[in-house]
Parts: sequence; C-alpha cells; structure tokens
Amino acid sequence: MNREELDARLDPKAVAWLDQALAEAGEAGKAQDNVAVPKWELRFAAAGRHCGQDNADDVRTLLLQHAAADVATLTRLYHQGAAAERRAVLLALPHRVPGPEALPLIEDALRTNDTRLVEAAVGPYAAGHLDPHAWRHAVLKCLFTGVPVAAVAGAEHRAHGDAELARMLTDFASERTAAGRSVPPDLHRVLNMTGEES
Repeated sequence: MNREELDARLDPKAVAWLDQALAEAGEAGKAQDNVAVPKWELRFAAAGRHCGQDNADDVRTLLLQHAAADVATLTRLYHQGAAAERRAVLLALPHRVPGPEALPLIEDALRTNDTRLVEAAVGPYAAGHLDPHAWRHAVLKCLFTGVPVAAVAGAEHRAHGDAELARMLTDFASERTAAGRSVPPDLHRVLNMTGEES
C-alpha cells in the first residue's frame, strides 16, 4: 500500500492518528516493560474507527509491515480479532510470511461461512501454499458461499488440467440440480479453466 495514496483518502485527524500508530508499530521490536498489549496492536483493532472502514485493511496492512509482524503475532491478532481484523491479517500474509507457516489461518478462515474471510483466504498466499486437495475445496467453498471465483488468486493456472477438480465440480453441479437448486454460474467458468469440460 502506497502511504501517499492512503493519506490522500484520510482527513488530517486520521493522518495524525496513523502517523502515531506507525511510529508505535515501528517500536514493536524493542523491549516494553509491563505492557500486556502493545499500543500498536490496540491501534490495529481501532483502525476502522479512526480511519474509516474503507481504509481499514490498508491501514492495518501498513501497521503489520511497520511492526515486522511475524507468524506468532499474526496468529495472535487473527485469533483475538473481530472479522475485520482477521480479514486484514489474511490479506497481509503474502507480504509477511514467505513460507507455509501461516496456512492454519487460511484453513480456519475457509471453515467459516463469513464471505469476507473466505474471499481474503483465497488470495495469493493460498495460491502459493495450499496443497491441491485443500485448494480444490477452497474453490468449492467459494461456489457454495457465493464468493466470486475472480477472488481466487491463480485460479486459471492451478485449475488447468485438474481432472479431479473437474470431477468435483461436476458432482457438485449434479447434486445442486438433483436438489432443484441453481448451479452457480462461476462453476462453469472454473470447469472451463480445467479444460476437462465434456
């Protein structure tokens, strides 16, 4: 996130709040005596209230970057946070965690029916680290919950030639049809991506 672009969307009071929050986040690695919760983590939770809900994801991502948040910190913030905070952690994963260590957070989000979390969970981090079985189920979760398949990072690349995904999609469509329910239009889009549609 470009700080200048973000500042242009904030009023002066919010910019001042963000300046202070980032300064506190920058101190995150230094010893803090008798502090149960670092100030920047409190600001992480309050970002929407001070900078507006439309800017909260970007503000929280900046805070995580300035704090050099590691997997342990990200995991704690995720599990302690409300849905909006969890979403921000998920969105920040590709920038903060190079390896698969944060996959439990993706897996947790995909177990929910909160479309905000599901959509955030199927981004670039999932594309790079979910194994084929888990990734296929993430795609089905999107179809089941109504999350647009366009949100699934790397979908065309990962779906191409995936006969097992094609089988799962076909079975899902058959089950919906048999139950008298409509088949999500995105299902055919993903099936086309596999190249396995008959």
